[in-house]
Amino acid sequence: MQTQSRLIFLHGLEGSSQGVKASLLRSLFPGILTPDFRGSLEERLAKLRQILGDKQGWKIIGSSFGGLMAALVTCERPQQVAQLVLLAPALVWPDFANQAHEQVAVPTIIFHGSRDELLPLNLVRSLAERTFSNLDFRVVDDDHGLYHTVHSLDWGKILGEKT
Repeated sequence: MQTQSRLIFLHGLEGSSQGVKASLLRSLFPGILTPDFRGSLEERLAKLRQILGDKQGWKIIGSSFGGLMAALVTCERPQQVAQLVLLAPALVWPDFANQAHEQVAVPTIIFHGSRDELLPLNLVRSLAERTFSNLDFRVVDDDHGLYHTVHSLDWGKILGEKT
């Protein structure tokens, strides 16, 4: 079964396709892609580029390190991405934070926990505002895992998809 648009979820550094977020999203959108990524950032990005191919209209959801990957590939190929949803993205990673990015107009929503002890809220917000011109940055009462938040979101409304 395939959803109407191209949906993909990118897990965090130590996550997998069997994690809580991937499982939740698969239960809501049976056609969503939830690949496993291992190795270095460049190895992960190479696999992601291969999955995306030259298709357009992707809606990418990225969590933490997966959010970093989603942001990097969106900056590189904005014409392929219809929407970006980032969950506590690791934008502080030097591969993103130390690069000059042209502003990207892809509609981007970021959820970041006010109690995130891993990624500094203000730095992530600053980097996001510098990069994404169509940004909706939402601070939520949650920690880095955002487990409460991901279970309370209206994913169908956020993604414009039927659940």
